[in-house]
Amino acid sequence: MEKIQKIKGFADLFPPDSGVFSFIEQTARDVFSRYGYRELRVPVLERTELFARSIGEETDVVQKEMYTFPDRKGRSLTLRPEATAGVMRALIEDKRTGEGLQKYFAYGPMFRYERPQKGRMRQFHQIDVEAVGSPDALLDAEILLMLDHYLRALGLDNLSIDLNSLGCRQCRPVFLDALREFLRGMHKEQLCEDCMRRKLTNPLRVLDCKVPQCREFTADAPKITDHLCPECAAHFDVVKGALDAAGLRYVLNPRLVRGLDYYVRTTFEIVSGDIGAQSSVAGGGRYDGLVASLGGPDVPGVGFACGMERLALLINRDLSAAPDFFLTVLDAAGLSHGLQLAQELRRAGFSGEAPFAAKSVKSQMRAADKSGARFCLVLGTEELAAGTAVVKDMRAGGQETVGQDMLAAFLRARLEEAKGE
Repeated sequence: MEKIQKIKGFADLFPPDSGVFSFIEQTARDVFSRYGYRELRVPVLERTELFARSIGEETDVVQKEMYTFPDRKGRSLTLRPEATAGVMRALIEDKRTGEGLQKYFAYGPMFRYERPQKGRMRQFHQIDVEAVGSPDALLDAEILLMLDHYLRALGLDNLSIDLNSLGCRQCRPVFLDALREFLRGMHKEQLCEDCMRRKLTNPLRVLDCKVPQCREFTADAPKITDHLCPECAAHFDVVKGALDAAGLRYVLNPRLVRGLDYYVRTTFEIVSGDIGAQSSVAGGGRYDGLVASLGGPDVPGVGFACGMERLALLINRDLSAAPDFFLTVLDAAGLSHGLQLAQELRRAGFSGEAPFAAKSVKSQMRAADKSGARFCLVLGTEELAAGTAVVKDMRAGGQETVGQDMLAAFLRARLEEAKGE
């Protein structure tokens, strides 16, 4: 019978990779909770209209990348290509958007039909952060400072921040007119096929194209920051001033537009030079007007998302947790007692493994070493009779005989000593 294989662009995560993902998620909980963000879980499947309205009908995501299909009643459903729209839908539906500043984080799988490559899969995972209800520029600055805090907590510091302002509904049309005029004379020898389409349907996205010839021929394109209205310019100045005061370095990038239509004013991207072409590891910005476009009140918001696969590429260490103990039983008659002893230690807060069948001393010691456990607990015939266990320190060396009723206290003391070394 033919084996069933995983779908192209989808991945199985075994240790140590799964341990890295757990570390990314746990660090997010630890850091974001310090800033008042709470965890929210939303469905991976939504009505297609949600993404068409929020992301934009003419974006590449909606046009070419979404996994969309009809359900049995003919309703069009889509596996989420990003998280913000689903979070906004949830806040609106639960009537939370009128309750002052709402701060949430979420994480989980997203889906886009793209060519799989390093750091980009068809099922990928994101850490998502959203703050809804405040127009203040200092919130934009704080969320960037929190993102920097988070990335440093992951052990990442060789990153750069690209920063831009996309203006608002009042000043952006003026810029778009200037950009359309600049692009009007461009032809297919200068722009790629996608950008020839974008210049008519979504000209802002031409600036974000990564094709070298497009970047070359649009090098002198108008800059959106030269067309900001006084309110948007003042907002951007406050953001930059707060980041400067905090000592957070950034690069002004007037070509940074992001890939989704809902962004206004502050937009940003965190870039690494260590993972090849797919260099963006996080990005986001302000999206005032998004909630209203989805049927909620006209409240402002700002947020970001981090690509977990790309973060994982930068975390080059094994984060799989080794057990505290590995129990070996030398007498088959003691297997049941060994299982009970291991259970008592687990209830006391230790992690460890116990055997289910009698094996040779050599194979059990080899398994103990392979497990990475700090201690190997040996139960032989004499130890079973005396109510003791031999404790072998697998890192520091040496061994001691300890009463089984004292094992938990002994292991705890030795592990505390190791932390202080």
